[in-house]
Amino acid sequence: MASSREFVDYVCDRLASAGHIHARKMFGEYGIYCEGKYFGLVCDDRFLVKITEGGERLMPDCPRGIPYEGAREAFLIEDLEDAEFLAQLVRITCAELPEPKPRKRKARP
Repeated sequence: MASSREFVDYVCDRLASAGHIHARKMFGEYGIYCEGKYFGLVCDDRFLVKITEGGERLMPDCPRGIPYEGAREAFLIEDLEDAEFLAQLVRITCAELPEPKPRKRKARP
């Protein structure tokens, strides 16, 4: 089951105070980015966030899920009501993730 664009927009809206949040369609679902860093995804109308040490400290008992077969386990965020807590999670997670690699421009013939 693919995620609805309405749910993706809702998740992005809830995270807005963390920084510039946007979603990019990928693999039939959506990758979620903050300030250009890929930190989470929406699959089957479920919001998942990459697991980091800071995230573990913030939410030691958070349930986990696998977004799709072959993917790494991620935090499964079931409660989207506390926008400030979600923004804090995003900031902590992104602080531990590497900077995105610059994209190479395609050479024009």
